[in-house]
Amino acid sequence: MPPPRKRASFFRAPKQDGPVLITEAAPSLEQQHRSRVRRYMLLMGFRIPCLVLAAGAYGLWHNALISLVIIGVSIPLPWIAVLVANDRPPRRKDEPSRWDGRRAEHKAIESGRNRSIDG
Repeated sequence: MPPPRKRASFFRAPKQDGPVLITEAAPSLEQQHRSRVRRYMLLMGFRIPCLVLAAGAYGLWHNALISLVIIGVSIPLPWIAVLVANDRPPRRKDEPSRWDGRRAEHKAIESGRNRSIDG
């Protein structure tokens, strides 16, 4: 005869490995910073292999054009890495838009007839 099974409790949730997220709050600033640093390091990590690959291509084929193309690809990597790392977390679909279209209808400075003084 098999051993008796424990009855699953009706009100108890199954055990989970980590804490349960019960809020819609944004990730903490430390988590956001950590992920931005990780993205920056990943993109900048591609630059060193590009430079090594350029040196290897020149040593293998003695063609400076191939090496310059590889180096040319690595030149914008720091700029791209900074832009990606400084980007905000992606906007959620339920996050409200902050732009109000009604304000765009009104001009900041009214155009009208201005009197001028002729001297």
